[in-house]
Amino acid sequence: MAQKNEQASVAFDGHRRIASGNLAKVALAAKHAVEQGATGPVLIFDNGSGRQVDVDLRGSDAEVVARLPAGGEAEAPVARGPGRPKLGVVAREVTLLPRHWDWLAEQSGGASATLRRLVDEARRANGGRDRNRQAGEAVDRFMLAMAGDLPHYEEASRAFWRKERERFAELTDAWPVDVREHVRHLASRAWDDAYADA
Repeated sequence: MAQKNEQASVAFDGHRRIASGNLAKVALAAKHAVEQGATGPVLIFDNGSGRQVDVDLRGSDAEVVARLPAGGEAEAPVARGPGRPKLGVVAREVTLLPRHWDWLAEQSGGASATLRRLVDEARRANGGRDRNRQAGEAVDRFMLAMAGDLPHYEEASRAFWRKERERFAELTDAWPVDVREHVRHLASRAWDDAYADA
């Protein structure tokens, strides 16, 4: 299973890694690289999802950090509306067929409690599979963004999904060193998660 304290974000100037760590640290490193004439593009990625993180690098260091999502996480917190905010309960719309609503109405504790219970059971039952899928998707997204135009990208992608470690290493060997090392790190993490949960 991936460690929670793993470097959360990474920034690249073109194919050169310029920082990794929490989002605040990485955003400031990206800002300073741009100020020093980075040839770019300067991109920031969330390691958990492989998605690019849009950060407004204008202004002072303090202003850049102040605009980041709370806690320095790559994903912005959900706006709170009706619900039980002290418990972290957030109201959202759920669309179900009439037969689903009928079934929920018959359950003890009401529809919301039943849905929470079903979600918790599914998370317990499928947690490993969900983590594996998310780790694989993170590799896919990062590879497409950073290596999509590099030699053997498509073959490397297929080798990754087939868990062909040696073939994957061969196909990525000629890639720029920082891109290669980061994608191999993400791939290894995804494979190790898959084997840990097998």
